[in-house]
Amino acid sequence: MEFFDNFIEKGVIKKIEDVINSKFEVITYTQAIKKLENATKTFEIKPYWGMDLQTEHERYLTEEIIKKPTTVIDYPKEFKAFYMKMNQDNKTVKGMDILVPRIGEIIGGSEREDNLDKLNNRIKELNLETETLNWYLDLRRFGSTPHSGFGLGLERLLQYTTGMANIRDVIPFPRTPKTLHF
Repeated sequence: MEFFDNFIEKGVIKKIEDVINSKFEVITYTQAIKKLENATKTFEIKPYWGMDLQTEHERYLTEEIIKKPTTVIDYPKEFKAFYMKMNQDNKTVKGMDILVPRIGEIIGGSEREDNLDKLNNRIKELNLETETLNWYLDLRRFGSTPHSGFGLGLERLLQYTTGMANIRDVIPFPRTPKTLHF
């Protein structure tokens, strides 16, 4: 880490220590949208309730408004996966994203729906093909328990912790123009 602190991003060690010792801000998606709508910045893509947050929005929240890593919860169901458990309002899901300055989202996760009938209803609501999802439904058909899952963007986490400016510099074999062969 001293190498990165000396040659890549001065203060990266302190930044990591600050993250370790701080409490992440937790806000709802609705609160995030309101903060973005009230911002004086002109965004490339104007934020509105019901849209998926773009990187510019995630970065603005963590760099300019909240000024630290932030967890955004309760996203609208319209753009989240069918298997995410619905909140009681039937508009949002029990999902979350962890956002960090300079990068945006590094972790996304949710509580998963464990009720087979609710899963089938959600699949119908989204007009998804049941046949392609039978393997997943079978996991619930024969018994399930409340559970959650998440995905971690390892390269994004490495970029954040090392201070590297370009994500390609932390990917072992980046796919870049003139290096892709089909």
